Formats: sequence, C-alpha cells, structure tokens
Amino acid sequence: MFFYLSKILWFLADPGNLLLIALCVSAGLLWTRWTKVAKVVLTATAVVTVLVTILPIGSLLFGNLENRFPLVKKLPPDITGIIVLGGVVDQFITDDRKQMAINGAVERLTEFARLSLLYPNAKLIFTGGSGVLGNQSLKEADVIKPLLVTLGLNPNRIIFENQSRNTAENATMTKKIIKPRLDQRWLIITSAFHMPRAMGSFRQAGWNAIAYPVDYYQKSSHGFSLGLSLRTGLSSLSTSLHEWMGLTFYWPSGRTNELYPKPRN
Repeated sequence: MFFYLSKILWFLADPGNLLLIALCVSAGLLWTRWTKVAKVVLTATAVVTVLVTILPIGSLLFGNLENRFPLVKKLPPDITGIIVLGGVVDQFITDDRKQMAINGAVERLTEFARLSLLYPNAKLIFTGGSGVLGNQSLKEADVIKPLLVTLGLNPNRIIFENQSRNTAENATMTKKIIKPRLDQRWLIITSAFHMPRAMGSFRQAGWNAIAYPVDYYQKSSHGFSLGLSLRTGLSSLSTSLHEWMGLTFYWPSGRTNELYPKPRN
C-alpha cells in the first residue's frame, strides 16, 4: 500500500505536474464567471514559473542532500560486502531495443566495479527490481548483467536482488537474502543526493552501513547564481523535492531511523 500511495502522492506533488494542473484550472475558469479567480491563478502560475526558472531553488535543496554524506577519502582496510542500488538502467527500453539503456547514474556501477577489485574477497550485491506502477514483469537486476560483464565484473560473483521497488525494500529484501550481522561492514553505493534516504533505510533494516556516495550533479560548494532555463530549474527542483518528500514520509512510517540521516563518528 505504501508503494502505491507514494507514487500517487508524488504524481500530484511533482512541480511540473502542479504547474500543468494550475494552467488547466485557470484555463477552465476563464470560461466561467470566475474569471477573476482564473486571472489570479494564472498570474500566480506565471510568477512561480519565472521564479523556478531564475532562482536556484532546486540547486540549493540538491546541494544540501549531496553534501550530507561526504565523499569517502579513506576506505576501511576490510569490508564484508559492497551493495549497489539500482536505478542505472531502464529495463523496459533495454528489453524493447535489445540495447542497454543507461541513465545518468552509471557511476554507481563504475565505482562498484572498481571497489570489487580493491576488495576481492568482499560479497557483491546488486539490488533493484522495478519501481514503476503496474508492470512488474521486467526487473532491472535481470537485464543488467551484460553491462556488468562489460565493466569487467564476473556476474557469478554477484548476488542479485530483483524484487525491491523502492529504497526501503532495497534494504529489507537484501537483508532477507544476506542476513547481515552488526559486526560486519557493508559499503552502500548510490547517488549522493539519494544517500541520506538510503543510509536511513539500511540502518533501520539492521545493516552496519558505510556510505559511498557517487553520481554528483553539483560542486561541493556553489554560490548563488541565477538561471535561464525552465527545464533545468524544474528538473533539479523535481529531483530534490522527490528526495525530501521521501525522507519526510519514510521516517514516520518507520522506514528510516531518523528524519534526516547523517554520518556517524
């Protein structure tokens, strides 16, 4: 139920969808006696659109997420295993086109491959099923093996978890397979902006997790700069807002151990 409810709520809260809904409402009202209300809604929509285009709202929210867990500068001498979260490949396009359809998070896999060489005895785990509503016939973990082979990984060394639909399920369903102990240490690889929610979920599920953030979109420190692209502004706002909403709903539902997970000393 949580999975379906979260998808519906995000559809309604996505900034692009909200702007579209506001435009449709104002257009409909123009054909009624509520023309003054229509003008107010239309003006407000225009103002918000300009602000999203010009002001770095999404970038500020994004930067806070990316910097929450710092880049790993010194790796531990030994670890039990390395877990990489899915979200790298579109399994439906891959299956249809018969060619690997990779999105912008491929750094998750390149670092996964590199770390597998640094830790030849570590367990390797890929976790990712399908996060879409409705069609659950294709799983990311089932189509990604050729890409891992291309990166020099031996798929026989990797444990694939293919039933998880979101970050919380990445943690809980992988735990059912691995049954980790608290005296073991596990590297968690995911995009930097996604790391707070991932770490909260894995800690809550009982993993002794070490964050290994990758796939950065911004510099570590960036000044206040104005933008000129609505597409860029909406994209960064949508991605960051999605994560903040995820954190907000994960904590009270018991899927993370704190509202805004942070590094531990």
